[in-house]
Amino acid sequence: MAQSAGMGVPMRIADRVALITGASSGIGRATALRLADAGARLVLHGRDHQRLSELAERTGGCAVAGDLAEPDEVSRLVAEVERLVGGVDIVVNNAGVGWAGSFGEMAPADIERLVAVNLVAPMRLTRALLPAMCARRDGYVLFVTSIAGRLGVAGEAVYAATKAGLDGFAESLRLEVRGSRVRVGVFVPGVVQTEFFQRRGRPYERSSPRPLGVDRVADLLVETIAAGAAERYTPGWLRLPVAVRGVAPGLYRRLAARFG
Repeated sequence: MAQSAGMGVPMRIADRVALITGASSGIGRATALRLADAGARLVLHGRDHQRLSELAERTGGCAVAGDLAEPDEVSRLVAEVERLVGGVDIVVNNAGVGWAGSFGEMAPADIERLVAVNLVAPMRLTRALLPAMCARRDGYVLFVTSIAGRLGVAGEAVYAATKAGLDGFAESLRLEVRGSRVRVGVFVPGVVQTEFFQRRGRPYERSSPRPLGVDRVADLLVETIAAGAAERYTPGWLRLPVAVRGVAPGLYRRLAARFG
């Protein structure tokens, strides 16, 4: 069972406007369906125009296709949000790209793309939308990170670094907006059964842990928003290796070297 921490003021979802990045597939798409079922009005952003349009038709949402690796895409997305719905109450910073392999073999362009999409874009998007939330004294900003950002993973050094950066950003931002009634949450999934692994260039080949179903993950993500939670791991046992790393880093590194 997943666990949440830092329970805050519950967030009403029905009749609220939710912006989801990376909504074309995977966690983003499944989350959009759950939020629509809960009564939210959706703005969907992703790279796959056809998939996004189909999802918008199914959920009654608005589709804005684009690539967050492009320097001007966040500004364009924010302008479209203002034109389409005026403002948002819930932001799900879910878009992300991966790359697997030795860091020494990684092209500079791939490094820049991961940093742009996974870290810079959610920072810029939050910077654009947060002031209005604070002025209304209501809202929820969620960052989908990864257990890779909490522990580090061989062969995914840059990806892990971008997710660790999101963790630090979210924690700092939460302290800054304290008292504004704007909630800042971090959703920390492990391995999820999506197209992510094929797209990063290497399929998931380990026998354990088994990938989680994306629909269940989306259910837990929406529960996290509704609860106003600051943090949630899924599955919940992922807290254990993070705790071991925190209190006994030498032991953790020996275990990680042995078991991967």
